[in-house]
Amino acid sequence: MTAFVAKLVVKPEKRAEFERLQTELRELTHRHEPDTPVYELIRSRDDENAYLCVATFTGEEAFQYHQTTDFHDRLAPAILACLAEEMDLGFYDIVGPAKRASA
Repeated sequence: MTAFVAKLVVKPEKRAEFERLQTELRELTHRHEPDTPVYELIRSRDDENAYLCVATFTGEEAFQYHQTTDFHDRLAPAILACLAEEMDLGFYDIVGPAKRASA
């Protein structure tokens, strides 16, 4: 399994729109991508404009599929337009047996 963690810093005036767009992307990902067991947005307690987006995939193919869904293509540009700075994106390998998050 593979994962990404993205640190996202949002323009303060775009925070509500960003959360709405990310919530829609999370819901569609959970509904249509069984090989993406985790897709979550996490807001910092110290900086209300800073977020982490964490996603796990059963393999590289699942990540590639996520990147090419019609809803990702529709939502990603609007999400990126909300950012105050470039996204800090890191890729990781999951260690040990992974378990699917329960809904």
